Amino acid sequence: MLEVVCALILREESVLLCQRADGKHLAGQWEFPGGKVEQGEESPAALRREIEEELACLIDVVEEPVLPPVLHVYPDLSIRLQGFQSRLVESSPEPRALEHAAIEWVPRAQVMDFSLAGADRRLWQAVKDVVNG
Repeated sequence: MLEVVCALILREESVLLCQRADGKHLAGQWEFPGGKVEQGEESPAALRREIEEELACLIDVVEEPVLPPVLHVYPDLSIRLQGFQSRLVESSPEPRALEHAAIEWVPRAQVMDFSLAGADRRLWQAVKDVVNG
């Protein structure tokens, strides 16, 4: 099972969504930014690294409350997706779509209107009450 982390980057009443690029697994679908955890890497460190690589920005990872992970089986792979509430570091540049087709700040109430990847949809359903708390 592939270990994956994602950031629910919050700003006021919005959360950042990223659209997967053409040629990538699940191309065109929307997701919370993040990526694979490398061997020996702690999840929060992996998440900060992935966000810097993919969006050229810096985040603070909020480790409490712990959000429940989601196990999801796609036709070609199984993942364990761990989400973390996050926010941009005050001095961080704005996120840029370096590896995604598009990025968008989405009002939290409209997240489910997007064509989310399966694991991300399940994660949002599981954590939206905590995140919107």
